[in-house]
Amino acid sequence: MHFKTLLPALALLTAGSLFAADGIFPYPWVQEDLPNGLRLITIPNDYPNIVALYIVVGTGSRNEVEPGKSGFAHLFEHLMFRGSPEFSSEKYQAVLQSAGAASNAFTSDDLTAFHTTFSKEDLPQILSMEADRFQHLAFDQPAFKTETLAVLGEYNKNSANPNEKLYEVLRETAFKTHTYQHTTMGFLKDVQAMPNEYEYSKQFFDRYYRPEYTTIIVTGDVDPKKVRALVDERWATWKRGSFKAAIPAEPAQEAPRAAHVDWPTPTLPWLTVAWRGPAYSDDTAETVALDAIARLGFSRISPLYQKLVLDEQKADAVFGSGPDSIDPELFGVTARLKKAEYLPQIEQQIEATAAAFSTTLIDAKKLDELKKHLRYEFVQSLSNSESIAGTVARYVALRRTPETINRYYDLYAKLTPEDIQRVAQKYLIDKNRTVVSLTGAGGTK
Repeated sequence: MHFKTLLPALALLTAGSLFAADGIFPYPWVQEDLPNGLRLITIPNDYPNIVALYIVVGTGSRNEVEPGKSGFAHLFEHLMFRGSPEFSSEKYQAVLQSAGAASNAFTSDDLTAFHTTFSKEDLPQILSMEADRFQHLAFDQPAFKTETLAVLGEYNKNSANPNEKLYEVLRETAFKTHTYQHTTMGFLKDVQAMPNEYEYSKQFFDRYYRPEYTTIIVTGDVDPKKVRALVDERWATWKRGSFKAAIPAEPAQEAPRAAHVDWPTPTLPWLTVAWRGPAYSDDTAETVALDAIARLGFSRISPLYQKLVLDEQKADAVFGSGPDSIDPELFGVTARLKKAEYLPQIEQQIEATAAAFSTTLIDAKKLDELKKHLRYEFVQSLSNSESIAGTVARYVALRRTPETINRYYDLYAKLTPEDIQRVAQKYLIDKNRTVVSLTGAGGTK
């Protein structure tokens, strides 16, 4: 990539903050806050003509604090395509089609993101159209019921996947108070009741679709000053809200927990062993240490994967993942087994592998190799404007700035074997553990 051509234009900026490309994230960016709380992040790059637009709303299943109202963040991923008085759903789609734009959305624990990729000459119209639906979304009761039934259909489709059910039961077992107890889809009973919650849906939109919860990311062949002018035209009058969700803290877990799922049809057995972990942090080594444990202990490069999948062929999948959410989440290891009879021994081997990080310092050379690989992998992933914006969106959901990427990888660069051991001793302990297994018809627990 060549960045020198960007710097003269960026130097002319007088508003907002210019961030130089002096960390692992290789692009300078401009970060600006409008008076209403809306944040704009503009990232020019060398990919000609194409622009990627991500609009990140800091509202996910985490924000669904009221009993009986889970799943609404995901529902609005659907409802936001219902249009507005100025741009009906049909007109909205026609504009995208005329522009040759690719558009979609997704929801997770901590965010809902809407993303569109298009040619740069269409940026003014698409930014204007997005401003309209974010401020003036309109859907009547029949349209609302149609979308709630579509969401129920999606829930039922997902429920046909044993891994989805495994994850749902894991959440319900590991969390008793915090809203991470339910998945992004929500509890089934709440999804079934959604068609009768039209009035509440208006309240949900009014609470969370507000500028202080929203970050606009524009990356591609763009001029930051011109992007800011376009945003000022239609987004600056968006009214700030006042609602803040009282998200309950999860009490400390005092003993191991377990659950089992009897799947009604034949399927390969599944096993998840998880430990209660910390919230995302780019101030301490905890997040990066647990990510390193997931990769060194349970990824394709790990001795356990080599043993279970390649040598003994008792499993066909083993993978781990560390917590990367706003509030304390789970460090988990999941395996798909060839036979149910392997469940006890593979659970024991996963737990023993995790415990070894508490008692034995990992090889410093292996850690250095991992660091180099992850940095290379990250830079290689930024292969177009869409991938750049999508990557930034993940970190914006956590801290509302691309600088989080640099902070995260800087911490990784400083990570030591001693850090990993200390974090393992703190979190990968018996009382923090939750185990969930799943076997199909004809299998055994």
